Amino acid sequence: MHTLAAGLLALSLSSRPGLAQPMPTPQPMPTPVSITVDLAHPVGPTHPLYAWFGYDEANYTTMRDGRALLTELHDLAPVPVHIRTHHLLSSGDGVAALKWSSTNVYSEDAAGNPVYDFHILDGIFDAYRDAGVVPMVELGFTPKALVSGAGPYEDVYPDAAIGGTVHSPPKDYTKWRALIRTVVAHLADRYGREAVTGWYFEVWNEPDIPYWHGTPAQYFQLYDTTVAAVRSVLPQAKVGGPATTGPGGASGAQFLKDFLDHVAATRAPLDFISFHAKGQPTIQDGQVTMGLAQELTDVDKGFTLIAGHPEFRSLPIILSEADPEGCAACSMTVNPANAYRNGALYPAYTAAAYKRLFELADRHGVNLAAMLSWSFEFEGRAYFEGFRDLSTNGVDKPILNFFRMTAMLRGTRVATAGPQSHTAADIIAHGVRDAPDIDALATADARGAAVMVWNYHDEAKPAGDTPVALTITGLPKAAARVRLNHYRIDDRHSNAYTAWQAMGSPQNPTPAQLAELKGQAGLQLMESPRWLAPSGGTVPLTLDMPRQSVSLLALDW
Repeated sequence: MHTLAAGLLALSLSSRPGLAQPMPTPQPMPTPVSITVDLAHPVGPTHPLYAWFGYDEANYTTMRDGRALLTELHDLAPVPVHIRTHHLLSSGDGVAALKWSSTNVYSEDAAGNPVYDFHILDGIFDAYRDAGVVPMVELGFTPKALVSGAGPYEDVYPDAAIGGTVHSPPKDYTKWRALIRTVVAHLADRYGREAVTGWYFEVWNEPDIPYWHGTPAQYFQLYDTTVAAVRSVLPQAKVGGPATTGPGGASGAQFLKDFLDHVAATRAPLDFISFHAKGQPTIQDGQVTMGLAQELTDVDKGFTLIAGHPEFRSLPIILSEADPEGCAACSMTVNPANAYRNGALYPAYTAAAYKRLFELADRHGVNLAAMLSWSFEFEGRAYFEGFRDLSTNGVDKPILNFFRMTAMLRGTRVATAGPQSHTAADIIAHGVRDAPDIDALATADARGAAVMVWNYHDEAKPAGDTPVALTITGLPKAAARVRLNHYRIDDRHSNAYTAWQAMGSPQNPTPAQLAELKGQAGLQLMESPRWLAPSGGTVPLTLDMPRQSVSLLALDW
């Protein structure tokens, strides 16, 4: 029989009623991953590391979407949210560009006398005040009238992103000291001495690379001069630095070590220590592959250096940029590996990193206060262009929902255990390249608990769901009835990006489409809230966790 005819006959016979259909080959069910949470076993405090954000382009602060996002950031957390920006002292017209902004707060007249203009700077700090967020004041960079270097003043992305003389040491430290005193006094007068005394004042940004066009010794002079000027106005102000690049690299490690040695020797004021930690995503076999090991290496090395100075061990450590890579303004059109930023991979990565930051701080015995996400928004750009941002044209991205989840972690961290949990040391040594990291971070207080669960892998390759058998033990006797709210971030929940793709990826969405996107942008429940009845202080739960997903189980009683 002709092959086509035989095929048609087989198709005809198989479609007749009463004839047996070929049975699909049964697929084995994946073995559930067991995770145990013991609410009665505390392991450490829960610092709100998540409540810190920053960005290069300070002038986005006062734009429409920037103002709206500041309010969202305030509203996501029960604690103060801190905001850090570059270029607060840079000269210019106040128009933002990628990796550039300015306030023009300081200039000089023809005779070399200082001229102060606070209207742009006031607009930025007024927006912070109006949104209820707290500035972390990064004191930089050098006004044009005070630069010591030669050449173009402004940074120009991408050709000379940190090439301008705006990053040069000031040529006159007497004038620089007066500038710092004047700016700090103005902030204290406008926003109240008590409030401003509680802000963090950080000296410069990444002075170990060309963000500083000077030597380490010149930076130490800048630091000493700057913190003395701040303290001359506000004697109790919180001052610190040096905001180096990741100590996993040679330049960041050496500079941080030398800075700590300098402060120890000179007894210069130091109320907090800051450095940066960055991952390193790449494209491998056509897929994004994250570099969580690199970010954790930066943290581990930095904590090691700080712990080596017993006099600094109790100081707050602010990771004043902590991200999966180093350039927020480099969209995925510039670097295809940055495609991770739009979807669920970004929050899954950050969940895996978040737990290990606590683990490393515990191991080194240091005081980690903040993991500042260098991400905000890029006004007027294309939808989902692939910047490292929290929202795009006013539409929240999945990563913002991760921070909404972390805001539910309250009280004390409690013990978790599971066979597919990776220690920080494991990830530093090997990454998450073989088995996925399926793990949990849990907290509890007298009235409730929160359990964050994730299924993360460095590689952005498709994979099936993994069932998780979650057992929560140690519930108090008062918890005879427990209410569960289960929130989820994955490709179908809390994900405006996949909703945007499903509607054809419009760059000019209709009002109805925009309303739908905003409806999908917030944190969503996986199921309706329900009541649980613990037995012997234990509640068993079963979750299906897709690859690159995060769940937050909020329990109250």
